[in-house]
Amino acid sequence: MGSTRREFVRTSAAAAAAIAGLAAVPAAARAAVIGAPPLRSFSDADLRELASVALDSARAAGATYADIRFNRNRTQSLFTREQRVQGLIDNETQGFGVRTLVGGAWGFAASREMTRDEVARVARQAALQARANSVTILRPVVLAPVTSTPDGRWSTAIETDPFTVPIEDKVGVLLAANAAALKAGARFVNSSMFFLREDKTFASSDGSFITQTIYRTQPSVTATAVSSDMSDFQTRQSNEIAPMGKGYEHVRDARLVENAPRWAAEAVEKIGAKPVDVGRYDLVLHPSHLWLTIHESVAHPTELDRALGYEANYAGTSFVAPPAEMLGKLKFGSPLMNIRGDRSQPGSLSAVGWDDEGVKPESFDIVKDGIFVDYQTTREQAPFLAEYYRKSGRPVRSHGCSYGQSWADVQFQRMPNVSQLPGSKEQGWDELIAATDRGIAIIGDGSFSIDQQRYNAQFGGQLFYEIKGGKIVGMLKDVAYQMRTPEFWGGLDMIGGARSYLLGGAFGDGKGQPSQSNAVSHGCVPSRFRNVNVINTGRKA
Repeated sequence: MGSTRREFVRTSAAAAAAIAGLAAVPAAARAAVIGAPPLRSFSDADLRELASVALDSARAAGATYADIRFNRNRTQSLFTREQRVQGLIDNETQGFGVRTLVGGAWGFAASREMTRDEVARVARQAALQARANSVTILRPVVLAPVTSTPDGRWSTAIETDPFTVPIEDKVGVLLAANAAALKAGARFVNSSMFFLREDKTFASSDGSFITQTIYRTQPSVTATAVSSDMSDFQTRQSNEIAPMGKGYEHVRDARLVENAPRWAAEAVEKIGAKPVDVGRYDLVLHPSHLWLTIHESVAHPTELDRALGYEANYAGTSFVAPPAEMLGKLKFGSPLMNIRGDRSQPGSLSAVGWDDEGVKPESFDIVKDGIFVDYQTTREQAPFLAEYYRKSGRPVRSHGCSYGQSWADVQFQRMPNVSQLPGSKEQGWDELIAATDRGIAIIGDGSFSIDQQRYNAQFGGQLFYEIKGGKIVGMLKDVAYQMRTPEFWGGLDMIGGARSYLLGGAFGDGKGQPSQSNAVSHGCVPSRFRNVNVINTGRKA
């Protein structure tokens, strides 16, 4: 027999109370409550000793190079809908992975059991795997040089550790934001928070020992409006509040409760918006939208493993290939297009002190004055471009783009922050609108589709506004634009200045087989693109 509504409400309330009560329980006791033993803490001295055992065991097994990564990751997710708590997930995991190079081939093995005997066994296993792989390799791995870091330390600059904030306080913010959105006309509201703390220690046979602590935070609200005759619904996601490499202060600064009525009102306004007429328009793209276009059409195709065909399983390969015919030659966009890779922007998701090969990352140009000039690289990949670097007068050096999502995953090439540089003229969103005669302004990211080579694509968004004679004259809906990457970026003819620069980004950048997830930010400014094809995506009866 099914439960009654009253029983369901009573059960939900009990669950919410249990969640709130659990927040006050110390970590060790909380682990016991949910049935998992508390994780053991390791000092720097402990980890140095274990690293020494691993590296010595790998060398004894024939490795010419070895590294070990110790990771302790904690993630917390909270989900609400209207005035209900839908879920709380609090995970913590700890372990290590050893990577070895034997006979020019890689081997990798990992374990969650952090003891001397287990570390030695796993290191030998990684070396045995590398030796087996060396039988079939076509090109031996050669690593670009790296400066060793015997005692490196780095941490995300935060004000408040999100894991010290009580669960009931976090839930209270989400439910208050939901209530504010419902009062402003939303029919449904979902909200969430996500937090990560990653304690990572890296050691290598090159002499590095590096410890880092990384924080990431994402608050989110999605308001849905429904037409009075139930024939249409529209949503507004709070995606101008990008995930950031910050602490709980990012939640406070997002002002979810104060902003929720505006997001709900915008969802309601979309119901009555005018469906777009198909045709070609000049597009004025807000940074909260443009970051995703940069991610898909610029950042992914300039990953060197995609260009070389090594990454082809997970939406792989690239039109920016082969490298010899592209570097310094491909006209990627207009002269206003300047794109740079980095791992240093404060608050960015990809900010670190060192990558997962112990390389201190550098900022590097990817597109300069519209010309493609460099790929994203790791220590293994940089030597592939040795001839080009020498001709350019640059050293053969990794750009610091190696990353593994956890102790159980081998590190490989992942994008850093890939960002558009601002223009020299200090102008912004309003100035670009005023300079546009016939166009569409787009705010926020939406659904998209792009081919495996990152050449043909279609992008939606959150909010769309018709521009006539330099003014916004009304809201539009059902808008998506189609593009071919070089033509689209070739149409870039106006960009904002430094004061209009914003960071967007995503936690879930998938790549690899088996898949791994990377967190990455993309900074950009309001930008205008000329003569872009726009289609109508409206639902037809």
